[in-house]
Amino acid sequence: MIWDKMWNLNLFPNNVINTEINYYLTKQNTYGLPLDSRRDYSKSDWIMWTAAMSSDQATFEKFIDPLYKYINETQTRVPISDWHETQTGKMTGFKARSVIGGYWMKVLMEKCSKAS
Repeated sequence: MIWDKMWNLNLFPNNVINTEINYYLTKQNTYGLPLDSRRDYSKSDWIMWTAAMSSDQATFEKFIDPLYKYINETQTRVPISDWHETQTGKMTGFKARSVIGGYWMKVLMEKCSKAS
């Protein structure tokens, strides 16, 4: 859906994105949004993609604040792990991977919207 929003493809109705965002906000844990309902782990790049779909800065920050908390409070001292537990803040796996480029999704979306 992020690509649909960024490139104005209109494959999904606007209310679908808003419904997803509102639902995800009810599922947040201390250190972020779980990737799915089976486990409490998440991928930080996916959280950033999700946050970038927010229609306003305040909602964007509701997704980013727990991720920021994870990065600052995790006891796992490695370069930012993109796979972590959202309840405990422990690294699950992965470190210093290129997917962290996903942290820049909002900037990319803003650049694309200015170019159109």
